[in-house]
Amino acid sequence: PTTNIEFQVAESGFVSMKVYDIQGREVQTLVNENLNKGSYSINFNAAGLSSGTYFYKIVTSSFTDVKKMMLVK
Repeated sequence: PTTNIEFQVAESGFVSMKVYDIQGREVQTLVNENLNKGSYSINFNAAGLSSGTYFYKIVTSSFTDVKKMMLVK
C-alpha cells in the first residue's frame, strides 16, 4: 500500500504536505521542511491506514492545493 506523490515547488521556501482522513483528521505528515525550487517525489506508505477516501494538502507561502485519493487494500 505505497504510492509516490509527485509535486513541483515554484519558489524556494517552507513546504507542508499532510494526509487527512474523510473526517478531516490528520493521519500523516509527508513533508514539513524548507525545499528548493524544483520537482519532488514523496513516498506515501499507507500500511497502517484502512481502505477509504483520503486527502492530501500541500501548502507553500504562495500556494495551497488539496487532492483526493482512494486507498483500496
